Amino acid sequence: MNNSDELLKLENQLCFPLYAASRLVTREYQPYLDRLNITYPQYLVLLILWEKDGLTVNEIAKKLLLNTNTVTPLLKRMEAVGILNRSTTTADERKVIVKLSRKGKKLKEDALCIPQQLIEEFMNGPVNSDDLLNLKAILQKMIVYLSEK
Repeated sequence: MNNSDELLKLENQLCFPLYAASRLVTREYQPYLDRLNITYPQYLVLLILWEKDGLTVNEIAKKLLLNTNTVTPLLKRMEAVGILNRSTTTADERKVIVKLSRKGKKLKEDALCIPQQLIEEFMNGPVNSDDLLNLKAILQKMIVYLSEK
């Protein structure tokens, strides 16, 4: 095997550990989200709206680093189960405002324990709080760099 073949080994890729870690971390969230009857993408939307309710579909998509045509079906499903409401503005009917319903606001109370419980799970493993903070900072730098390209 020559040196260029080494470049194509899975173990030498940056993308694979990021992909695998993302999948596995998302899997860790699943039991908590199952109790709330929501998916991980729905949880991300809720995190955004719990921080600031009444955003447009475009604003939500931008925060999630997704296209609106990816976010819209997700929001429609959330509306169908009563988590949020979508409405157009009188100023511009193309702008859709997304607001939490009473059920969506209640889910916030039920989800408050999730971040702390996940951190505690990680702390019982091979990483410590400094590792987690460093990893988050590095990932944030990567996200900023790649999203500005």
